[in-house]
Amino acid sequence: MAFELPALPYAHDALEPYMGRETLELHHGKHHNAYVTTLNNLVEGTEMAKKSLDEVVVEGFKAGNQGLVNQAGQHWNHSLFWPIMKKDAGEPQGELRRRIEHDFGSVDKMKETFKATAVGQFGSGWGWLVLDGDKLDVMKTPNGENPLMHGKTPLMGIDVWEHAYYLDYRNRRPDYVQAWLDHLVNWEEVEKRLR
Repeated sequence: MAFELPALPYAHDALEPYMGRETLELHHGKHHNAYVTTLNNLVEGTEMAKKSLDEVVVEGFKAGNQGLVNQAGQHWNHSLFWPIMKKDAGEPQGELRRRIEHDFGSVDKMKETFKATAVGQFGSGWGWLVLDGDKLDVMKTPNGENPLMHGKTPLMGIDVWEHAYYLDYRNRRPDYVQAWLDHLVNWEEVEKRLR
């Protein structure tokens, strides 16, 4: 069964002005679509074609198969990225907020740590809020890697490849990450992932 590009859960202009229509059109329709197409070509006729995306991601990483790490990883990462965004979704609530406050001290402290981690990823990659055992933590990964490959559960991730922000923010990655944290995280969806 071939992997498929998931539909965006909102219109291309739904995240403006924090993420523009053109960014979403190119990022989803071109970049993510290319990862899916290339992944399908890589696994066609192999045992990997019968596995779930999670399995392909983890097994490709364990085998040191950089093609699968990049293509399956980027497909997985983006498939998480789209639904955890929603314009002006507020702040974390409920169990997620309680866990953030317990593990980081405050929501603001978590955001500071997350921003520093995401901005600090050299070159292309991702910043993540993860569940590591029973504790929330943040981490960064290069290129198409993700926390699943490292035995952790991703709750939210921000794409810090330049194609994710360059049209809207040019070279100002810190401004992009701050706007994303303040205006685009769908905390309800992040809490669903925690549950």
